[in-house]
Amino acid sequence: MEPKIVKRFEFFQDRQRVGGSSPPRVTKNRPLCGVRRALSCVLSMLMMPSVSPTRGQQEKPQEAPKPQAQSQSGGASTGGVFAPVLDEKHRPITAGGFVEGAPVIFEDVTRKSGLDKFKHVSGSPEKNLILEAPGSGVAILDYDNDGWPDIYLVNGSTFDALRGKGKLPRAALFHNNHDGTFTDVTDKAGVANERWGFGVAVGDYDNDGWPDLYVTNYGENRLYHNNHDGTFTDVAEAAGVAVSGVKPIWSAGATFGDYDGDGKLDLYVTGYVKFDLDHPPVSGSAAAQYNFCQYRGKPVMCGPRGLAGEQNHLFHNNGNGTFTEVSKKASVANEKGYYGFGVAFADLNDDGKLDLAVANDSVPNYLFLNKGDGSFEDVSYPSGFALKEDGREQASMGLGIGDYENSGHLSLYVTTFSDDYYSLYRNEGDGNFSDISFQAGVAATTIPFLGWGTGFLDYDNDGWKDIFAANGHVYPGVDQSDWGMTYAQRPLLFRNLDGKHFQVVPAAPNSGLGVVVCARGAAFGDLFNDGKIDVVLNTIDGPPVLLRNVFNNGNNWVTLHLIGGAKGPRDAIGAKAFLTAGGITQRNDVISGGSYISNNDMRLHFGMGKAKQVDKLEIRWPDGTKENVTLSGVNRVFRITEGKGSAEEPLK
Repeated sequence: MEPKIVKRFEFFQDRQRVGGSSPPRVTKNRPLCGVRRALSCVLSMLMMPSVSPTRGQQEKPQEAPKPQAQSQSGGASTGGVFAPVLDEKHRPITAGGFVEGAPVIFEDVTRKSGLDKFKHVSGSPEKNLILEAPGSGVAILDYDNDGWPDIYLVNGSTFDALRGKGKLPRAALFHNNHDGTFTDVTDKAGVANERWGFGVAVGDYDNDGWPDLYVTNYGENRLYHNNHDGTFTDVAEAAGVAVSGVKPIWSAGATFGDYDGDGKLDLYVTGYVKFDLDHPPVSGSAAAQYNFCQYRGKPVMCGPRGLAGEQNHLFHNNGNGTFTEVSKKASVANEKGYYGFGVAFADLNDDGKLDLAVANDSVPNYLFLNKGDGSFEDVSYPSGFALKEDGREQASMGLGIGDYENSGHLSLYVTTFSDDYYSLYRNEGDGNFSDISFQAGVAATTIPFLGWGTGFLDYDNDGWKDIFAANGHVYPGVDQSDWGMTYAQRPLLFRNLDGKHFQVVPAAPNSGLGVVVCARGAAFGDLFNDGKIDVVLNTIDGPPVLLRNVFNNGNNWVTLHLIGGAKGPRDAIGAKAFLTAGGITQRNDVISGGSYISNNDMRLHFGMGKAKQVDKLEIRWPDGTKENVTLSGVNRVFRITEGKGSAEEPLK
């Protein structure tokens, strides 16, 4: 299969961009590549458009590249077999394509921050079994209520450790020191987990004003109750949310949300595959079929296709520290046996009730609409979210939720497997979704990549939500192939141009976007309270990556810390904020979970461009109350308590 070469670009500053330091554009008369009809040209066009678009200027939709061969039967769903894409140094584009002179958006401050002391572990380097491959999530939360976000990193394990023959890898809680560094406080906090961990979700399930942690595992899950003194207690078994069985159960994603409107946070947990440690699924075994143990004709780990899926669980909060399992009663038990990863509660049809979106691996995605009677309706197919535009399922991993159009409706972004594109589902305003990935310009670039953590974020504070995707393969053997893929991969950042079109931001060498790692979980938040959204990546078999946003363009911003009233969740999960400034109305929701089995900073961040004041702010609280709030300025963090207005957040 002949590789396609992406040529090096020559960049010139686009003076139409605010601040003079935005990603450069290719000049109008400069040729981009020699073979425009090839996939490489589609990718390079994505990386640097030939015309410098400004807000409101239309771009031509991308054309979908054609695979050189149809998708072969394998453990993961793909879109076919595509030609390898290499940069001018003949490196796979997944670990190359760096652009000299491109602006630095993120700086890798992992070592400087102290996060490099943590190392993730997940089985053997060869990744012969599926349990070793998915990696773990990460959460950003202010566990001690000092106004500075902290970081929780989930860890995996080893088969020896599961059998009691090896050291138990530990999760880690890092306290924010307010000076750009973090201190490992895991021992004091009591949140090491010491199980084969996967996902994490944050929510104040007992409405005491302190965030709690739910950690999903292969084996029993943990519910860490916050004790208000820097420590936590695992109450999962007593609360009834451990998800245990005769054999270990594999849980993956989790999300908190008050689905029945009683003011208490409920909990939804996705299951992945049934994995028997004593009889693991290997090629030729009773637990797997050979066709599902290959990729591009090469033998790889088996699954997920061909394996039985685990059940999903909905736990109703009883209000006394315990939960009741109601997934079958609520019609969200995953009786189809799909393989669930990223999940979140969010109001996707704007009826005031929290719905459920689930990114499923190599099978159709789920969308459950809340009926308001304690149950949900499965509208996955009629909504358009189950399958991509051509009617095929995808190997969905991460789930991003946000109003990138500033239309007032939440859209969905899903990361997928290599040899397929990441999908942007536009919310049409009635709970129906359209796959507009190629029209929006966020598809073709992603085909060689394998994506995990993702989310909408306004990295440049211009009032339009951009898209970030963390990447890394599951098959280490791709490094020995000529497929144009790598095991470790760089992240992708797409800049929102006008609410309709995106442009890939070039990766400057030795910058945060140039970090080549095998990423999994990703969480987004303003870790340094400087008004810029940062990114934390949990990698597999390595240290995490902390990408500090260092992009300066002088744009204004506000961040909102919402605190709910007596009739709704104290942490305001499910609340919506509509902020108008500079003629643009943006929407942000307080959401637990999402991304790839991770949890973002649940404070709401609004970029405002050059607007110097907030013209209007309306909060729609989970209990149905609507409140107009006045902010006293910009470029600061505000605490808004339901019914009591706003005050500048005290940073301790």
